[in-house]
Amino acid sequence: MPLEIATIPCLSDNYAFLAHDAASGATLCVDVPEAGPIIEALDERGWTLSHVLLTHHHADHVQGLAALLADHPAQVIGARADAHRLPALDIAVAEGDRISIADQIGDVIDVSGHTLGHIAVHFPASHAVFTADSLMALGCGRLFEGTPEQMWHSLKKLMALPPETKVYSGHEYTSSNAKFALTVDPDNPDLISRSKAIETARNQGRPTVPSTLADELATNPFLRAADPAIRAHLGLAGATDAAVFAEIRARKDAF
Repeated sequence: MPLEIATIPCLSDNYAFLAHDAASGATLCVDVPEAGPIIEALDERGWTLSHVLLTHHHADHVQGLAALLADHPAQVIGARADAHRLPALDIAVAEGDRISIADQIGDVIDVSGHTLGHIAVHFPASHAVFTADSLMALGCGRLFEGTPEQMWHSLKKLMALPPETKVYSGHEYTSSNAKFALTVDPDNPDLISRSKAIETARNQGRPTVPSTLADELATNPFLRAADPAIRAHLGLAGATDAAVFAEIRARKDAF
């Protein structure tokens, strides 16, 4: 049975996620921007927290941890490479490791770029990947620590996952990401259609996260560096994919 996953809005535009294994009762929380909404969601559902995954060290992903653990003790999982600046970890992991939430197995992926040591976790049996600020809905995280080449390498790992995979990313940035995407891929009918659907969803107060990897591959410009139309639009027909990605990221930074 796949994980039951709840999207929990936090702060002004963050998301945390609760991934619940009904067979065992185990529940994983992915990132803790603030404790209150997560505690409320656990209590409403009658779920018992067993694990917390911290994807990276930024405060808006970890700052609620102490308050959450005070109310719901759990094992804390995070990247071994980032352990020196994460809260204390019970389980330190690196790419190639697997984490177990009861019988649910997640594969750890190094997605450094936004930060060094940022991890994503893919649960194949649940068709879910938790990407936080690496791959985002119609976007990717700003490169605070890594290089464009490093981030492109990270995104390629995520692009190789099955297209039906649901992408659970860390922020509700999709409306602004859509506006930017149309500046570099203006004639993409899938993007135009998705942008309209995003506007409708947000006007109705509905989240745009999770998305599917198939939708990201079809519409997210940060995954489409090889697309001839984008390359032509940017005047980079002969450039490497990493160079095209770097130009798109630079334009987004200035958008």
